[in-house]
Amino acid sequence: MRKTIALFTMGVCMSTTIGAHAAQGTWRQQLQQVSDEYFDQVYFRYAPSAATVTGFHQYDTQLEDYSRKAIDAEIAALKDFEKRIEAIQPDDSSADFVPRSDREIVLSNIRSQLLTLETIRPWAKNADNYSSTCANGAFVLMERKFAPPDDRLRSLIAREKQMPGLLAAARVNLQNPPHIFTEIAIEQLPDIISFFEHDVPQAFADANDPALKAEFAQTNVAVITALKDYLNWLKTDLLPRSNGDFRIGADAFHKKLEYDEMVDLPLDKLLDIGWADLRKNQEHFKEVAHELEPDKDPHAVLEELGKDHPTPDQLLDSFRATFNNLIGFIRSHHIVTIPSDVRPIVEETPPFMRATTFASMDTPGPYETHATEAYFNVTLPDPKMTPAEVEGYMHSFNVGTVISTAVHEAYPGHYVQFLWLPQAPSKVRKILGANTDIEGWAHYCEQMMLDEGYGQPGAGAKDERESQLLRLGQLQDALLRNARFIVGIEMHTGKMSIEQAEEFFQKEGYQSKETAVVETKRGAGDPTYLYYTLGKLQIMKLREDMKRKEGAAFSLEKFHDDFLRQGFPPVKIIREAMLGDNSPTL
Repeated sequence: MRKTIALFTMGVCMSTTIGAHAAQGTWRQQLQQVSDEYFDQVYFRYAPSAATVTGFHQYDTQLEDYSRKAIDAEIAALKDFEKRIEAIQPDDSSADFVPRSDREIVLSNIRSQLLTLETIRPWAKNADNYSSTCANGAFVLMERKFAPPDDRLRSLIAREKQMPGLLAAARVNLQNPPHIFTEIAIEQLPDIISFFEHDVPQAFADANDPALKAEFAQTNVAVITALKDYLNWLKTDLLPRSNGDFRIGADAFHKKLEYDEMVDLPLDKLLDIGWADLRKNQEHFKEVAHELEPDKDPHAVLEELGKDHPTPDQLLDSFRATFNNLIGFIRSHHIVTIPSDVRPIVEETPPFMRATTFASMDTPGPYETHATEAYFNVTLPDPKMTPAEVEGYMHSFNVGTVISTAVHEAYPGHYVQFLWLPQAPSKVRKILGANTDIEGWAHYCEQMMLDEGYGQPGAGAKDERESQLLRLGQLQDALLRNARFIVGIEMHTGKMSIEQAEEFFQKEGYQSKETAVVETKRGAGDPTYLYYTLGKLQIMKLREDMKRKEGAAFSLEKFHDDFLRQGFPPVKIIREAMLGDNSPTL
């Protein structure tokens, strides 16, 4: 899948003709030229909303196109660039590690895109891709003020004119989608419609040109009408015939991991690794729970932990309140260099993401120069929930997981990694990345911070009891990621049903029923979401190997700084850069 530190959905657009001429000059010059052409002619041309986020605003008037003609054109363009980059043969100079690894990163990205379009085929299965692409295409133009409001509104109008056609393509492409995908689309659409009815007009209330505002009123009404018609079609027509299989199968799963994460271990070996880490974290949870409440079962302690949460109206402030202690600890304990004092903005999750995420970090793209705000998104309970459902939902934001989530999303997780991105050694490293690096780093930080002493009395916790609760929260989050690891493989290889996955999240992952439902939905459409635990384990092994290599000279802060300055490629590439060898990542 495409990777940028941004919020966007996979998309396709207009057909393009790619010149087949070979670039001239050294192989490094050839690679740079062909990579630049790939980004311009394929990568961003077929995902213009991603280009907007990245900071390339020449694409702001374009919208993703899921028509079959566009899909076929993108496939042809990808195959052409695959041949062109394969033809560029590096020499053996060790000084050329960055361009050599960049070549592998670009090739892997192309192959992943081909796998997605030709084999996994979300354009033929996932109704939410279409409606959420509409929402995201508008959101990225209104979220950051990278240009005057009239200019951004002009781009939005151009995109809105293309949205009814995008939704029309869905009716052609979606013949027998998985039931769960259609359900997710139906669940999210009312919020998306409300988003266009209220949030989008409000975001451009300061536009000045009366003619432009009048034109926007027309295009926006047309989008709302098209979305309502789409929702009705999903409910009355598509849902009853949504009997397709969401599973991608073992072969596609293995290839996706190889292309996205450069991990080629057999799936049975990966399952062994996942189960071992799950059992390790369960045992640790039981030990801490016994210390906290010797006479209670761990699940009873978990239930007690879940009740210790802020009220929904205090949740955003609870996250904001974590920043001072986290930043102070990181600096005083030399955990990692924080390149900027600017903090992320905590806000509610955008409506088109609510169904499948509890919290996320939305950072500006590496080439955005005018609007550089970063947003820490938190999903509040749905107003339609009953009081009992709200209580179950808020268990996921207990005192322990609030800290764990703040570490993951902000300090020193995603946000700090974003602050290091300008130091990445190449354009490829700034645009393309691996989730085992991005999510692996953030998940690794959750455990690392507590292991280094954060959350002890006087250092993030007021007493020993709160310290134990923080550790239980970290372990509960680790068990959530362990469950994703196993559920993703088992569901997509046909060994676990939706119902069994929900039960697994509750029984083995120590999650509430509400969380289990959301996580299972996500796993149906994000099969390799094992990358959290997988990446964390890779980073921990790299750290231990660096300790053995450097001995007394090892510095945790230097290790983290050196890791982050690589950009966010697969850990395999960072390992070779830091250790100088191709030893196994696990």
